[in-house]
Amino acid sequence: MTSRPALRQDLRQQRRALSPAEHRQRAEQLARQFSVTRLFRASRHIACYIANDGEIDPLALMQRAWALGKTCYLPVLHGIRPQRLWFAAYRPGDDLVYNRFGIAEPNSPRREWVHARCLDIICTPLVAFDAQGNRIGMGGGFYDRTLAFMQRRRSWRRPHMIGLAYEFQKVDIIAHRPWDVPLQAVVTEQRVYRQHEML
Repeated sequence: MTSRPALRQDLRQQRRALSPAEHRQRAEQLARQFSVTRLFRASRHIACYIANDGEIDPLALMQRAWALGKTCYLPVLHGIRPQRLWFAAYRPGDDLVYNRFGIAEPNSPRREWVHARCLDIICTPLVAFDAQGNRIGMGGGFYDRTLAFMQRRRSWRRPHMIGLAYEFQKVDIIAHRPWDVPLQAVVTEQRVYRQHEML
């Protein structure tokens, strides 16, 4: 069985090897796949991310959301609790700054940030996923710590955690660890892997 570090390295290399045209084409295909789901149509507050390190770019998805009057958000690192994410509303042209990892995030005052509980959907990047909703991220654990409150719930409510990925990032099985927050779905340029019928 391939180790997590080796799998991360291999799949990150595959992402980075795509041409700019391939990145754009597959991102648009993903946006088409996701935007016709019931969950996307019913949601008003959707968190995405700025693509980094070859990740599939959610910009085309955000453009569809903006056209429908939805509010999009980007993750921001919390200065006091540095292992947690908050979310700031984002529109085209808004000022961005780079965090300590060199990733762009909205340059908005902290009073305007919202907690994950306030969102309908959180679209998360990933390195690998399986059909059961398990994911491997970059190893920092930011989304798992931010969404740990969902593990304590007895019933399933928002936010819906949706992975965005290229189809080639799918693997047979990822061992689930106790702190992992599972995805409700993964959307690729080819299909939607659903864990819940409401999607």
